[in-house]
Amino acid sequence: MPNSYAQVYFPILLQVLIAMAIAGGMIGASALLGRRVHNPVKDQPYECGVDPQGSTRERFSVKFYLVAMIFILFDIETVFLYPWAVVYRELKLFAFFEMFLFVALILSGFFYIWKKGALAWSVEEQPRGKP
Repeated sequence: MPNSYAQVYFPILLQVLIAMAIAGGMIGASALLGRRVHNPVKDQPYECGVDPQGSTRERFSVKFYLVAMIFILFDIETVFLYPWAVVYRELKLFAFFEMFLFVALILSGFFYIWKKGALAWSVEEQPRGKP
């Protein structure tokens, strides 16, 4: 049985040091033994097997960010549903009405953004001032 903190944490420290030594050794060996062949094709950025086109300074549509925020919103809703399901039997009818209110608020927000067109990806935006 270990008697001090040093005896308790020494195996963990030893494991961390060994892992760092192995990682550093592999990186060093690849730097020393690896081939260094540079050509224009290997230096070109690679994405999805398609040759890159255009500028990297391309602007994203606001709809991309809206959908990302909506995903986070519904992901958080799901995270709140799990603990509620665990304690549902203890809280009985109170838990049901409280979760009903929570889901109703989330769904009202969902229908609002749906009506505003935040989920319509295929619709082209019209220029302002033209119907």
